[in-house]
Amino acid sequence: MKTRKDYIKELKTLFWENQISISDYQIERMAHFAELLVQKNEEVNLISRKDTENIIENHIFISSFITEFLPQNANRFLDIGTGGGLPGIPLAISKPLMRGVLVDSTGKKTDAVHEFIQKLKLGNLAVENSRVESDEFIRKHKNKFDLIVSRGTVPLIILFRYSLPLIKDKAYLAAIKGGNLEEEFKTAELKYKSHIKKSTIFDLSYKPSNVRNVKGKKIILLELVK
Repeated sequence: MKTRKDYIKELKTLFWENQISISDYQIERMAHFAELLVQKNEEVNLISRKDTENIIENHIFISSFITEFLPQNANRFLDIGTGGGLPGIPLAISKPLMRGVLVDSTGKKTDAVHEFIQKLKLGNLAVENSRVESDEFIRKHKNKFDLIVSRGTVPLIILFRYSLPLIKDKAYLAAIKGGNLEEEFKTAELKYKSHIKKSTIFDLSYKPSNVRNVKGKKIILLELVK
């Protein structure tokens, strides 16, 4: 089993190779999170057990890497379907001035995420066990967020429906997904075109192991208006 030192080494290599400026303290926190996530994954299914060996590249780094594509002016985000705290926790470590709410409908997962947040001392994060489409959640968070993030949880058309009551008049939706997004985007656009000000799809390619984006991960970034 890998140690925290191993995780730190992997993280430093990935950030350095991709010329991303990040502090040793932030890297230490991400490595600590990887350690906590692997340990908790023995009890609660947070990520695929086959994937724990590659947790840094496939989960921690990629969740931080998306900040390279996000708008600089966003300061309050919602992570829909956070699971084990992805991408929300690495995002919050990378952008400590941002505040975020991590939400999931599975209590065991949000209990685990709450524990991670406490142990990592992340004062800019809160976690809720809820469904984002519920009346209670909407009443509590209506018009609050200027950024919605989600990691492959539901189709874009559903993400739009979840997001619109919760965003400010202008906001961004960032979804990390794999495969061909054209059809999925067209379906969402048909219904929500009037709310889309701008859309961009970025390949999440990075050095040294995914230069040609063989992993096929992309981030679709949408600028939304109410």
